[in-house]
Order: sequence, then structure tokens, then C-alpha cells
Amino acid sequence: MKFVIKDCALIPIATGKSARTLRELRHLLESIEAESIYYHFWGNLLKPRFDDPEFNNDFAAWAKHALHDGAIAEKLAVIDPTDFTDIEDLRHEIIDIIEESLFGDDSIHLCQRDEKFNFITSQILVFNTDTVVENPKELTALLPKLPVSSIFYHFIDARRRTPEHIDDFRAWLSGMNGKFTKLIEELANVDPYFSPLPVLRDRLSEIFADYDWSD
Repeated sequence: MKFVIKDCALIPIATGKSARTLRELRHLLESIEAESIYYHFWGNLLKPRFDDPEFNNDFAAWAKHALHDGAIAEKLAVIDPTDFTDIEDLRHEIIDIIEESLFGDDSIHLCQRDEKFNFITSQILVFNTDTVVENPKELTALLPKLPVSSIFYHFIDARRRTPEHIDDFRAWLSGMNGKFTKLIEELANVDPYFSPLPVLRDRLSEIFADYDWSD
């Protein structure tokens, strides 16, 4: 079984829906398409970064900088989307956090018109790279050279494509009759959310480089 390396781009698409208060945000979160929630959690990884962002997801950043609500911002910021089976579970977690914050609070935190939260949805475009791997060991030399968008596609986006909700590397290795159990376990311990993609690529490269291929 061969592993086909692919690349991708996450294309943002305006939904025309926006919120100026936390209550409006909570209301729209009930029906906004799953792709929008996905984009607001993962889309920043594929954007150019010139410094370390204070928040990884757009909801937390908006609560802090537009609503000036540091408490809710911190609660939203610690959400790790990899802890949830699917986007719907993640949706419910965000709504629960917001509802808890709104309970018993009659104040209205209204942002400026030019700071409203604009819901963006997304579409992923996938490209073939003509690179095919037949032996897992080949990834040792290949991983450090892969574009970070390929890392995103295979290690992050794969979690919503594979039946087991795991990355493509583990899904591929799992079909090799238990030969690479230890390597699979090491990959499973990598959390892709709180690290920039170049750092994630370095970590994956290190795991493959340090693996004992003589086993």
C-alpha cells in the first residue's frame, strides 16, 4: 500500500453573517456551517505568522480584542479541537462556555461596528504532488522538505477524513499488520493545535528520524 503525498490550500469564503455581542455570537454558532467553525480554529495555521499569536482561535481573539472580555477569551483560548470527535462536539463546547459566561450577566458587551465577528467558512483545495512513498522509512528524508500545507493536509485535516479521526500517517501505518505500533504511538502523542506548522513539521521529522527502523 502506497502513501501519496498531497498539498492543499484552505480557501476562506465570507458567509455574510456577523455578531457584535456575545449573545449574537452564541445564537449564530447554533446554525453556522461546520466548515466555518473549522476555519476559525484551524485557518490561522496556514496564514503567514510574524510573531506568536496570543490566541489560537478567532473566537477567543475577538472576545479579547473586540469585546475586551479577558475572562471569556481565556476560557475559549484553552479549547483544543483535537479533544473532540467532530466539529459538532466542538460547537457544543463553545456554546456551553459562552452560555456559562452569559448566565446571570445582563450587561451587553457591544463591539465597534468595524470590529464585529465575521463568520468565514472555508473550502479545502487538494493538489497532487506526484510524490509517492512505498516504505515508511522514506518519510525520514522527505518530511523535513514537505511544505507546511502538506503537513496540514496529512496530519491535521485528515482527522475529519479518516474513519478513526486520525492523521494520514497513522492511518497508513495501521494497515501494516502491527509492524509500526511504537511509531504510531509516538505520532499519537503529538498535539498539532498549539504549535506553528513549521514546528509541527520539525517534530514529525524528529520522530521519524529517531525511530529504530531495524525492528
